[in-house]
Amino acid sequence: MSGLLGKKIGMTSIFDENGKNIPCTVIEAGPCVVSQVRTKEVDGYEAIQLAFEEKKEKHTTKAMKGHFAKAQTTPKRFVAEFSRFEEKKKFGDVLTVNVFIEGEYIDVVGTSKGKGFQGVVKRYNFKGVGDATHGQHNRLRAPGSVGASSYPSRVFKGIRMAGRMGGDRVKIINLQVIKLIPEKNIVVVKGAVPGPNNSLVILERWS
Repeated sequence: MSGLLGKKIGMTSIFDENGKNIPCTVIEAGPCVVSQVRTKEVDGYEAIQLAFEEKKEKHTTKAMKGHFAKAQTTPKRFVAEFSRFEEKKKFGDVLTVNVFIEGEYIDVVGTSKGKGFQGVVKRYNFKGVGDATHGQHNRLRAPGSVGASSYPSRVFKGIRMAGRMGGDRVKIINLQVIKLIPEKNIVVVKGAVPGPNNSLVILERWS
């Protein structure tokens, strides 16, 4: 699995050769620096660590300063590991959007938008208790019964109830790469990508 780290720029649409309007997400991917190389002899597995987006040195810990100095690069904001790259990489190598090919399919991982504490209607698409008649003035968006009485005398774990919604790690698979703009480090993929604009995303390419 190879890939890049990137930042979601926003959404747009592109017309194909048949005049069909395709919704797309624009991602700024890379350039990413190889900040560490994992080997079987030392780490027990093979992978490379990529670093993305500049970070002020005064906001970087001494340990991370030394980590990036070993790769002869400036401090970065995000790091992530990728395994099974097609070609061997070494410290300090810079990867760009040329890792991908127009028309291929990739997976994109992001963190979904946080929506705070939500009820069961929004969180799980519950219908609510029912009609507003017969004195039910405050039951329209209620969850209904959540447990029995004498047995089991408790609410089962995992039952769908109100709670925090969003802010989860989400992977969208098989998004087609519609266009690459190498001079601007831009990847345009078909469809939506989780997370708000300017949030970190991980682009994974399975070879």
